[in-house]
Amino acid sequence: MAELGIAILLFAVGLKLDLKLIQSTGMVALFTGLGQVLFTSVFGYFIAVGLGFPVIQALYIAVALTLSSTIIIVKLLSDKKEIDSLHGQISIGFLIVQDIVVILVMIFLSALNTQPEQGSVFGEVVFVVLKGLGFLGIVGLSMRYFIPYIIRMLGKSQELLLLFSISWALLLAAAGDFLGFSKEVGAFLAGVSLASTDYRELISTKLNTLRDFLLLFFFINLGSHLDMGIVSGQIRSSLVFSLFVLLGNPIIVLIIMGLMGYRKRTSFLAGLNVAQISEFSLILASLGLALGHINQEVMGLITLVGLITIGLSTYMILYSHQIFEKLSFLLHVFERKNPYREARIRQIENISVDAIIFGLGRYGDNIAKSLERIGKVVMGVDFDPQAVLRWKQQGRFAQQGDADDPDLHELLPLQNTKVIISTVPDFEINLYLVKLLRLRGYQGRIALTQHQTENSQKLLDAGADLILFPYEDGAEDISHKLNCF
Repeated sequence: MAELGIAILLFAVGLKLDLKLIQSTGMVALFTGLGQVLFTSVFGYFIAVGLGFPVIQALYIAVALTLSSTIIIVKLLSDKKEIDSLHGQISIGFLIVQDIVVILVMIFLSALNTQPEQGSVFGEVVFVVLKGLGFLGIVGLSMRYFIPYIIRMLGKSQELLLLFSISWALLLAAAGDFLGFSKEVGAFLAGVSLASTDYRELISTKLNTLRDFLLLFFFINLGSHLDMGIVSGQIRSSLVFSLFVLLGNPIIVLIIMGLMGYRKRTSFLAGLNVAQISEFSLILASLGLALGHINQEVMGLITLVGLITIGLSTYMILYSHQIFEKLSFLLHVFERKNPYREARIRQIENISVDAIIFGLGRYGDNIAKSLERIGKVVMGVDFDPQAVLRWKQQGRFAQQGDADDPDLHELLPLQNTKVIISTVPDFEINLYLVKLLRLRGYQGRIALTQHQTENSQKLLDAGADLILFPYEDGAEDISHKLNCF
């Protein structure tokens, strides 16, 4: 049951790893992912050696420290509705890179444990590489020809779709085990093969309950083999490594993204997402224990680091914006004078617009069209890079940004803008936006969107001029209600 739990977990992780995200986030995902893995593993290794661990055990600890929890980060970003934000997409992108790296490490370790009966070690390595390429080739051909056909056929029945998904995960897990790459590798590839289909979210949602149930047995099995007398001797080391993960990993990401030309806010929010070790770290440690490369003491150490970092980083991610506001004045050192990857005021200071709209969904788009019909110039702002790109392709001004960004005034041409409209219905975001704009001296009119009336007066008292109710106010009526054109 524990082995099934691990296989289903890695299948679920693979489902989240749509390789198209690598393309959408560009080279930053690759360089940040590889850079973070490299620097964290190097520093982690020297810390482990300094604490007296042997070389092989230090290598396992170092690799375990580099991995961040895809499941936790995706869950928290989804809950905060930041999965489509720039820092969210970059985070998911370099998590994919991390997971690909650890899968390659697990393949290497599994192959390393295989003793060649005859012939050279080089010949065995070549044979393992050929097996791996053949396995990847078969999965790739299935993604191209087999998976789309059968998914469309079974998609009409959610029960059959779920049954096929589990069967496919266990089939590839068994194939991976048979080929000597471990069940985890096969299950992960099964998830990746379905990640680009239109049904991946449906499969993932239906799989959550089964995944969580089976995963209990993995942790029960893990806990039953831990000698707390041994683990208690690792408390000092676990605190040292936990501090390194909680502080060192975000700083490494801040440095890399800052050098690549990203703003300190984007770098900081993405960096906080890697301030924990992953479920992959525990699985890697379990593999090392099974292969005899590490002992129970190291297994207990990695487990303790996981408990500490996952627990604390959850709150760091949940309150990331508040933490950034408190530390913003210290983070200038991680930002270039010209963070060219994100548009700055120097690029838009000569733009003159009549209205700025936050939120480029259907309601925002309809408001923009109604204003353009009366000859007004509109600029759009959204945290989703794809929405911003879509507006730019339509010939409109658009800027990527968050409504709760304290540096917002540097991104927008506020001086000549007559009205700012937020189509985001979140009360806290709108309250922060109106207070920020008034604090920065914006004198134009501000219209904020709400779905319920109880918070309207609080927004008006904070400085808003008009509250919009999408179910009542048509987009065509906005310009007349604003009375500013």
